[in-house]
Amino acid sequence: MSAAFSLTERAPLAGRNGFRLPARAELLADVRRADGLAELLAYPYVRRAPVMVLGEGSNVLFADDVPGLVVSLEKMLGRHVLAHDGDTVLVRAAAGERWDDLVRWSVGHGFCGLENMSLIPGTVGASPIQNIGAYGAEIAEFVETVEAWDREAGALVRLANRQCAFGYRDSLFKRERERWIVTAVELRLSRVRALRYDYPGLPEELAAMGVDTPRASHVAEAVARLRTRKLPNPALLPNVGSFFKNPVVDATCADRLLREHPSMPNFPGPDAAQRKLSAAWLIEQCGWKGFRDGDAGVAAQHALVLVNHGNATGAQLLDLARRIAASVRERFGVTLEPEARIVGAVF
Repeated sequence: MSAAFSLTERAPLAGRNGFRLPARAELLADVRRADGLAELLAYPYVRRAPVMVLGEGSNVLFADDVPGLVVSLEKMLGRHVLAHDGDTVLVRAAAGERWDDLVRWSVGHGFCGLENMSLIPGTVGASPIQNIGAYGAEIAEFVETVEAWDREAGALVRLANRQCAFGYRDSLFKRERERWIVTAVELRLSRVRALRYDYPGLPEELAAMGVDTPRASHVAEAVARLRTRKLPNPALLPNVGSFFKNPVVDATCADRLLREHPSMPNFPGPDAAQRKLSAAWLIEQCGWKGFRDGDAGVAAQHALVLVNHGNATGAQLLDLARRIAASVRERFGVTLEPEARIVGAVF
Protein backbone atom coordinates (compact mmCIF):
# COMPACT_ATOMS: atom_id res chain seq x y z
CA MET A 1 0.00 0.00 0.00
CA SER A 2 1.30 3.45 -0.92
CA ALA A 3 2.41 5.85 1.81
CA ALA A 4 0.59 8.61 -0.09
CA PHE A 5 -2.88 7.05 0.11
CA SER A 6 -4.92 4.15 1.49
CA LEU A 7 -7.74 2.19 -0.17
CA THR A 8 -10.93 0.73 1.34
CA GLU A 9 -13.49 -1.39 -0.50
CA ARG A 10 -17.24 -0.95 0.17
CA ALA A 11 -16.39 1.95 2.44
CA PRO A 12 -19.20 3.40 4.60
CA LEU A 13 -19.82 7.12 4.01
CA ALA A 14 -22.34 7.82 6.79
CA GLY A 15 -19.66 9.61 8.81
CA ARG A 16 -18.45 11.53 5.77
CA ASN A 17 -21.57 13.45 4.76
CA GLY A 18 -23.57 16.17 6.50
CA PHE A 19 -26.90 14.35 6.15
CA ARG A 20 -25.32 11.19 7.67
CA LEU A 21 -26.85 9.10 4.92
CA PRO A 22 -25.72 5.45 4.94
CA ALA A 23 -24.24 5.34 1.45
CA ARG A 24 -21.17 3.29 0.58
CA ALA A 25 -18.32 3.87 -1.84
CA GLU A 26 -17.33 0.98 -4.08
CA LEU A 27 -13.73 2.06 -3.47
CA LEU A 28 -12.52 4.87 -1.18
CA ALA A 29 -9.06 6.42 -1.40
CA ASP A 30 -7.82 8.57 1.48
CA VAL A 31 -5.07 10.66 -0.14
CA ARG A 32 -2.42 12.29 2.03
CA ARG A 33 -0.24 13.99 -0.60
CA ALA A 34 -0.91 15.52 -4.01
CA ASP A 35 1.88 13.47 -5.57
CA GLY A 36 -0.03 10.33 -4.61
CA LEU A 37 -2.73 11.10 -7.19
CA ALA A 38 -0.50 10.08 -10.10
CA GLU A 39 0.04 6.62 -8.61
CA LEU A 40 -3.59 6.22 -7.55
CA LEU A 41 -5.13 7.25 -10.86
CA ALA A 42 -2.72 5.04 -12.82
CA TYR A 43 -4.26 1.87 -11.36
CA PRO A 44 -5.95 -0.09 -14.20
CA TYR A 45 -9.33 -0.23 -12.43
CA VAL A 46 -9.26 3.45 -11.51
CA ARG A 47 -8.44 4.52 -15.08
CA ARG A 48 -11.77 3.04 -16.20
CA ALA A 49 -13.87 4.00 -13.16
CA PRO A 50 -15.89 7.13 -12.44
CA VAL A 51 -14.18 9.32 -9.85
CA MET A 52 -15.85 11.47 -7.21
CA VAL A 53 -13.90 13.83 -4.97
CA LEU A 54 -15.30 14.15 -1.44
CA GLY A 55 -14.35 16.73 1.17
CA GLU A 56 -16.37 16.83 4.39
CA GLY A 57 -19.55 15.96 2.49
CA SER A 58 -21.06 19.21 3.74
CA ASN A 59 -22.71 19.94 0.38
CA VAL A 60 -23.68 16.46 -0.82
CA LEU A 61 -26.87 14.39 -0.88
CA PHE A 62 -26.24 10.68 -1.48
CA ALA A 63 -29.34 9.30 -3.17
CA ASP A 64 -27.62 5.93 -3.66
CA ASP A 65 -24.33 4.12 -3.16
CA VAL A 66 -21.38 5.51 -5.13
CA PRO A 67 -19.90 3.37 -7.91
CA GLY A 68 -16.26 3.66 -8.87
CA LEU A 69 -13.72 5.59 -6.82
CA VAL A 70 -14.33 8.19 -4.12
CA VAL A 71 -11.25 10.32 -3.44
CA SER A 72 -11.03 11.93 -0.01
CA LEU A 73 -8.46 14.68 0.54
CA GLU A 74 -9.26 15.34 4.22
CA LYS A 75 -5.78 14.14 5.21
CA MET A 76 -4.06 16.53 2.79
CA LEU A 77 -3.22 19.33 5.24
CA GLY A 78 -1.10 22.46 5.57
CA ARG A 79 -1.44 26.25 5.44
CA HIS A 80 1.19 28.99 5.38
CA VAL A 81 2.10 32.41 3.99
CA LEU A 82 3.85 32.11 0.65
CA ALA A 83 4.76 35.76 0.16
CA HIS A 84 4.44 39.24 1.63
CA ASP A 85 3.84 42.06 -0.85
CA GLY A 86 3.38 45.40 0.86
CA ASP A 87 -0.08 45.47 2.35
CA THR A 88 -1.06 42.08 0.94
CA VAL A 89 -0.08 38.47 1.61
CA LEU A 90 -0.33 35.32 -0.47
CA VAL A 91 -1.65 32.42 1.59
CA ARG A 92 -1.57 28.77 0.51
CA ALA A 93 -3.85 26.11 2.02
CA ALA A 94 -4.05 22.42 1.14
CA ALA A 95 -7.34 20.89 0.04
CA GLY A 96 -8.00 18.96 3.25
CA GLU A 97 -7.85 21.97 5.56
CA ARG A 98 -11.20 22.87 7.11
CA TRP A 99 -12.44 26.13 5.63
CA ASP A 100 -13.44 27.71 8.95
CA ASP A 101 -10.04 26.85 10.44
CA LEU A 102 -8.43 28.78 7.57
CA VAL A 103 -10.74 31.75 8.16
CA ARG A 104 -9.91 31.87 11.86
CA TRP A 105 -6.19 31.41 11.20
CA SER A 106 -6.13 34.23 8.63
CA VAL A 107 -8.12 36.61 10.84
CA GLY A 108 -5.87 35.74 13.79
CA HIS A 109 -2.86 36.81 11.72
CA GLY A 110 -4.47 40.14 10.87
CA PHE A 111 -5.37 39.25 7.27
CA CYS A 112 -8.65 40.63 5.91
CA GLY A 113 -10.98 39.19 3.29
CA LEU A 114 -12.33 35.87 4.51
CA GLU A 115 -14.11 37.11 7.64
CA ASN A 116 -17.56 37.29 6.00
CA MET A 117 -17.29 33.58 5.19
CA SER A 118 -16.80 32.50 8.79
CA LEU A 119 -18.34 29.18 9.87
CA ILE A 120 -19.04 27.90 6.35
CA PRO A 121 -18.67 24.11 6.62
CA GLY A 122 -16.45 22.09 4.33
CA THR A 123 -12.85 21.93 3.19
CA VAL A 124 -10.59 24.37 1.38
CA GLY A 125 -10.52 22.09 -1.65
CA ALA A 126 -14.28 22.39 -2.07
CA SER A 127 -14.32 26.18 -1.75
CA PRO A 128 -13.40 27.17 -5.33
CA ILE A 129 -15.54 24.40 -6.84
CA GLN A 130 -18.70 25.91 -5.40
CA ASN A 131 -17.30 29.45 -5.32
CA ILE A 132 -18.51 29.60 -1.74
CA GLY A 133 -19.80 32.87 -0.37
CA ALA A 134 -21.75 34.50 2.43
CA TYR A 135 -22.72 37.93 3.73
CA GLY A 136 -21.69 39.74 0.56
CA ALA A 137 -18.37 38.00 -0.12
CA GLU A 138 -17.25 35.16 -2.41
CA ILE A 139 -13.98 33.26 -2.47
CA ALA A 140 -13.53 34.19 -6.15
CA GLU A 141 -12.57 37.70 -5.00
CA PHE A 142 -9.46 36.36 -3.28
CA VAL A 143 -8.31 33.38 -5.32
CA GLU A 144 -5.01 33.99 -7.06
CA THR A 145 -4.27 30.40 -8.06
CA VAL A 146 -5.93 27.01 -7.78
CA GLU A 147 -3.68 23.96 -7.90
CA ALA A 148 -5.44 20.88 -9.27
CA TRP A 149 -4.80 17.48 -10.76
CA ASP A 150 -5.92 17.46 -14.39
CA ARG A 151 -7.11 13.93 -15.22
CA GLU A 152 -7.04 14.69 -18.95
CA ALA A 153 -3.42 15.82 -18.90
CA GLY A 154 -2.38 13.41 -16.15
CA ALA A 155 -0.54 16.21 -14.37
CA LEU A 156 -0.71 18.68 -11.52
CA VAL A 157 -1.48 22.14 -12.95
CA ARG A 158 -1.93 25.69 -11.68
CA LEU A 159 -4.87 27.79 -12.83
CA ALA A 160 -5.02 31.57 -12.42
CA ASN A 161 -8.25 33.18 -11.23
CA ARG A 162 -9.40 34.09 -14.74
CA GLN A 163 -8.99 30.45 -15.87
CA CYS A 164 -11.33 29.19 -13.11
CA ALA A 165 -14.45 30.66 -14.78
CA PHE A 166 -16.04 31.62 -11.49
CA GLY A 167 -19.74 32.42 -11.37
CA TYR A 168 -22.46 32.48 -8.73
CA ARG A 169 -21.93 29.19 -6.87
CA ASP A 170 -20.17 27.96 -9.99
CA SER A 171 -16.75 27.37 -11.50
CA LEU A 172 -14.80 25.43 -14.11
CA PHE A 173 -14.20 22.73 -11.50
CA LYS A 174 -17.92 22.29 -10.89
CA ARG A 175 -18.78 22.13 -14.59
CA GLU A 176 -16.00 19.61 -15.28
CA ARG A 177 -16.11 17.50 -12.12
CA GLU A 178 -14.69 14.39 -13.78
CA ARG A 179 -11.59 16.27 -14.92
CA TRP A 180 -10.34 18.23 -11.91
CA ILE A 181 -9.19 17.33 -8.39
CA VAL A 182 -8.40 20.51 -6.44
CA THR A 183 -5.33 19.96 -4.25
CA ALA A 184 -4.58 23.47 -2.93
CA VAL A 185 -5.76 27.07 -3.10
CA GLU A 186 -3.67 30.25 -2.96
CA LEU A 187 -5.46 33.38 -1.75
CA ARG A 188 -4.43 37.05 -1.93
CA LEU A 189 -5.45 38.70 1.34
CA SER A 190 -4.89 42.19 2.71
CA ARG A 191 -3.86 43.78 5.98
CA VAL A 192 -5.64 47.05 5.21
CA ARG A 193 -8.65 46.10 3.10
CA ALA A 194 -11.85 47.98 3.92
CA LEU A 195 -14.17 45.65 5.80
CA ARG A 196 -17.60 44.81 4.42
CA TYR A 197 -20.25 44.82 7.14
CA ASP A 198 -23.25 46.52 5.57
CA TYR A 199 -24.94 43.22 4.68
CA PRO A 200 -28.39 42.92 6.31
CA GLY A 201 -28.08 41.73 9.89
CA LEU A 202 -24.37 42.44 10.33
CA PRO A 203 -24.59 46.08 11.52
CA GLU A 204 -27.19 45.08 14.13
CA GLU A 205 -25.11 42.12 15.30
CA LEU A 206 -21.97 44.25 15.64
CA ALA A 207 -23.96 46.83 17.59
CA ALA A 208 -25.26 44.09 19.90
CA MET A 209 -21.64 43.07 20.46
CA GLY A 210 -20.83 46.66 21.48
CA VAL A 211 -18.47 47.15 18.52
CA ASP A 212 -18.32 50.64 17.00
CA THR A 213 -15.14 50.28 14.90
CA PRO A 214 -15.02 46.68 13.70
CA ARG A 215 -11.91 44.70 12.95
CA ALA A 216 -11.90 41.56 10.81
CA SER A 217 -12.13 39.44 13.94
CA HIS A 218 -15.31 41.27 14.98
CA VAL A 219 -16.93 40.72 11.58
CA ALA A 220 -16.00 37.02 11.67
CA GLU A 221 -17.53 36.67 15.13
CA ALA A 222 -20.70 38.53 14.14
CA VAL A 223 -21.14 36.28 11.09
CA ALA A 224 -20.55 33.18 13.23
CA ARG A 225 -23.17 34.33 15.74
CA LEU A 226 -25.72 34.98 12.99
CA ARG A 227 -25.10 31.62 11.34
CA THR A 228 -25.30 29.80 14.66
CA ARG A 229 -28.71 31.33 15.41
CA LYS A 230 -30.14 30.93 11.93
CA LEU A 231 -28.88 27.49 10.95
CA PRO A 232 -29.25 24.15 12.77
CA ASN A 233 -26.04 22.59 14.05
CA PRO A 234 -25.25 19.65 11.70
CA ALA A 235 -23.70 17.78 14.62
CA LEU A 236 -27.11 17.76 16.32
CA LEU A 237 -29.48 17.79 13.33
CA PRO A 238 -27.84 16.42 10.17
CA ASN A 239 -27.98 18.86 7.24
CA VAL A 240 -25.81 20.36 4.51
CA GLY A 241 -26.72 24.01 5.03
CA SER A 242 -28.45 25.87 2.23
CA PHE A 243 -29.89 23.24 -0.08
CA PHE A 244 -31.01 25.60 -2.87
CA LYS A 245 -29.31 28.47 -4.65
CA ASN A 246 -30.87 31.91 -4.51
CA PRO A 247 -32.50 32.14 -7.96
CA VAL A 248 -31.33 34.79 -10.41
CA VAL A 249 -34.13 36.14 -12.61
CA ASP A 250 -34.42 38.88 -15.20
CA ALA A 251 -35.51 42.31 -14.01
CA THR A 252 -38.91 41.99 -15.72
CA CYS A 253 -39.72 38.88 -13.69
CA ALA A 254 -38.47 40.51 -10.49
CA ASP A 255 -40.60 43.63 -11.11
CA ARG A 256 -43.68 41.47 -11.68
CA LEU A 257 -43.14 39.58 -8.45
CA LEU A 258 -42.48 42.79 -6.50
CA ARG A 259 -45.77 44.26 -7.69
CA GLU A 260 -47.53 41.16 -6.36
CA HIS A 261 -45.34 40.80 -3.24
CA PRO A 262 -43.89 44.22 -2.25
CA SER A 263 -42.09 42.78 0.79
CA MET A 264 -40.17 40.17 -1.25
CA PRO A 265 -36.40 40.41 -0.58
CA ASN A 266 -34.35 40.98 -3.71
CA PHE A 267 -30.75 41.88 -4.44
CA PRO A 268 -28.62 43.00 -7.41
CA GLY A 269 -27.89 40.21 -9.87
CA PRO A 270 -24.73 39.41 -11.82
CA ASP A 271 -25.60 42.21 -14.25
CA ALA A 272 -27.93 45.19 -14.39
CA ALA A 273 -30.66 43.24 -16.20
CA GLN A 274 -30.93 40.61 -13.46
CA ARG A 275 -32.02 40.36 -9.83
CA LYS A 276 -31.30 37.75 -7.18
CA LEU A 277 -34.23 36.52 -5.09
CA SER A 278 -34.26 34.90 -1.67
CA ALA A 279 -34.90 31.17 -2.05
CA ALA A 280 -35.62 30.97 1.69
CA TRP A 281 -38.38 33.58 1.41
CA LEU A 282 -39.98 31.85 -1.58
CA ILE A 283 -39.92 28.49 0.19
CA GLU A 284 -41.29 29.92 3.43
CA GLN A 285 -44.14 31.60 1.58
CA CYS A 286 -45.09 28.17 0.27
CA GLY A 287 -45.39 26.91 3.83
CA TRP A 288 -42.40 24.58 4.00
CA LYS A 289 -40.48 26.07 6.93
CA GLY A 290 -40.50 23.54 9.78
CA PHE A 291 -42.23 20.92 7.61
CA ARG A 292 -41.58 17.25 8.40
CA ASP A 293 -42.49 14.08 6.53
CA GLY A 294 -41.21 11.13 8.52
CA ASP A 295 -37.54 11.87 9.20
CA ALA A 296 -37.09 14.13 6.16
CA GLY A 297 -37.82 17.76 6.91
CA VAL A 298 -37.12 21.47 6.61
CA ALA A 299 -35.41 23.25 9.49
CA ALA A 300 -37.61 25.30 11.80
CA GLN A 301 -34.87 27.97 11.92
CA HIS A 302 -34.37 28.40 8.17
CA ALA A 303 -36.52 27.39 5.19
CA LEU A 304 -33.46 26.85 2.99
CA VAL A 305 -32.12 23.97 5.08
CA LEU A 306 -33.28 20.39 4.61
CA VAL A 307 -32.67 18.15 7.63
CA ASN A 308 -32.52 14.47 8.53
CA HIS A 309 -34.35 13.90 11.81
CA GLY A 310 -32.79 10.46 12.19
CA ASN A 311 -33.33 7.79 9.57
CA ALA A 312 -34.31 9.63 6.40
CA THR A 313 -32.94 8.17 3.19
CA GLY A 314 -31.35 10.17 0.43
CA ALA A 315 -34.31 9.32 -1.79
CA GLN A 316 -36.74 10.74 0.77
CA LEU A 317 -34.78 13.98 1.13
CA LEU A 318 -34.52 14.29 -2.65
CA ASP A 319 -38.27 13.74 -3.02
CA LEU A 320 -38.90 16.50 -0.48
CA ALA A 321 -36.55 18.86 -2.34
CA ARG A 322 -38.38 18.18 -5.60
CA ARG A 323 -41.75 18.87 -3.97
CA ILE A 324 -40.48 22.16 -2.55
CA ALA A 325 -39.12 23.27 -5.94
CA ALA A 326 -42.37 22.31 -7.68
CA SER A 327 -44.46 24.39 -5.26
CA VAL A 328 -42.25 27.46 -5.71
CA ARG A 329 -42.42 27.09 -9.48
CA GLU A 330 -46.21 26.75 -9.39
CA ARG A 331 -46.79 29.74 -7.11
CA PHE A 332 -44.11 32.18 -8.27
CA GLY A 333 -43.02 30.90 -11.68
CA VAL A 334 -39.43 30.72 -10.38
CA THR A 335 -37.19 27.68 -10.82
CA LEU A 336 -35.08 26.61 -7.84
CA GLU A 337 -31.80 24.81 -8.44
CA PRO A 338 -30.05 22.75 -5.78
CA GLU A 339 -26.86 24.19 -4.33
CA ALA A 340 -26.07 20.79 -2.84
CA ARG A 341 -24.56 18.16 -5.11
CA ILE A 342 -26.89 15.22 -5.68
CA VAL A 343 -25.12 11.90 -6.18
CA GLY A 344 -26.92 8.86 -7.55
CA ALA A 345 -29.95 10.65 -9.05
CA VAL A 346 -30.99 13.63 -11.17
CA PHE A 347 -32.86 16.53 -9.57
